Amino acid sequence: MLRIYQAGMDCGHASFESVAPPWAVFDASKLPDHRYVAASDHDEVLGWVTVSAVSSRQVYAGVVEHSVYVDPRAQRRGVGQALLEALIASTEAAGIWTIQSGVFPENTASLALHRRAGFRVVGVRERIGQHAMHGGWWRDVVFIERRSPVIG
Repeated sequence: MLRIYQAGMDCGHASFESVAPPWAVFDASKLPDHRYVAASDHDEVLGWVTVSAVSSRQVYAGVVEHSVYVDPRAQRRGVGQALLEALIASTEAAGIWTIQSGVFPENTASLALHRRAGFRVVGVRERIGQHAMHGGWWRDVVFIERRSPVIG
């Protein structure tokens, strides 16, 4: 998983980070019940999706932030769509009503994938953070969400 995460960071349009964290740090920041991995017939990881809580406040218990990453060699083969479908089913079964995320505007493939999965653009967070790989270049982030049609 971390290899694919690092590949996403290396492309420059997937994360503000530049180095994948150690597994223990990554693992501790994700909710255990909503993690999915897509694998090939030879058990090679093709992609993954995870969620994190957006707040510890009870009122936001049904809101999560997700990340989805697909190995560059497996992109445009339905892996991301399958992962999002599994995540949506899982979160809705658990009573989660909103999945949100931020995507760089240049990552048009991710924005299209999310649109097909029922996400909508809420807005653009302008110059929200400095990109570690680009000498502190300020980046915009497109804020997206999917509100469950069956919960709430």
